[in-house]
Amino acid sequence: MSESQEDLDPDSTTDIEDVTDTKEELIKICEEMWKEMEECQNKLSLVGTETLTDSNAQLSLLIMQVKYLTAELSQWRKESPEIIPLNEDILVTLGKEEFQKLRHDLELVLSTIQSKNEKLKEDLEREQQWLDEQQHILESLNVLHSELKHHTVTVSESRIFNELKTKLRDTKEYKEKLLITLSEFLEDHFPLPDRNVKKKKKNIQEPTAQLISLHEILEILLNRLFDAPHDPYVKVSDSFWPPYVELLLRNGIALRHPEDPARIRLEAFHQ
Repeated sequence: MSESQEDLDPDSTTDIEDVTDTKEELIKICEEMWKEMEECQNKLSLVGTETLTDSNAQLSLLIMQVKYLTAELSQWRKESPEIIPLNEDILVTLGKEEFQKLRHDLELVLSTIQSKNEKLKEDLEREQQWLDEQQHILESLNVLHSELKHHTVTVSESRIFNELKTKLRDTKEYKEKLLITLSEFLEDHFPLPDRNVKKKKKNIQEPTAQLISLHEILEILLNRLFDAPHDPYVKVSDSFWPPYVELLLRNGIALRHPEDPARIRLEAFHQ
């Protein structure tokens, strides 16, 4: 009986060693596969962080899938692999199939992200082209504005002075014409009283001072208005014919002083 036990012991020891070797090889293969998965995941993360945006729902879904795979990988690392009662070739084949499937999924995600990046690059190039066109238009407008501004500034000052001088001369000539016309109108329609006409009433005293025309009265009032605007009133002298003074007051052309009725002024029509 003891001899049979001694015969069985070497075989059992060999089986235990084979199981241990198979377990170590399986763990080694799994670790290599996880390392390759981590490298693919790192590459995917680097590519995804270039142009990935929160507004892209599809990319967000793919990122969630990557996070899920990462969490699953971390969970598998924490667990100890169970020895499947299969031979080494079958285990290696199953591991390679899972790795190829995972690698295919990651490559699909990478391809999707790259296609999105290409579309974003095209949009960026189109927007950059539009920006360049707008910059070119703006530069052209600035050049045109500068030329117009320079042309305006380079207008001769002597030309402006000559134009103003001509306008002033025309204005003075027009003023002289108006004064002459007014003088003729006043002389024709408002002449001085005839001293040769006999007085109807003997008790009316003849004025001692030399009477002046209505034109002269208006000229005196007008000069006083512009020479002394703070005190435009003029004292009514004996040379002012009373009917003409009354005519100016009644028609609102002249105004009496509120405190001194013997002083009148010309109405400031220009104000």
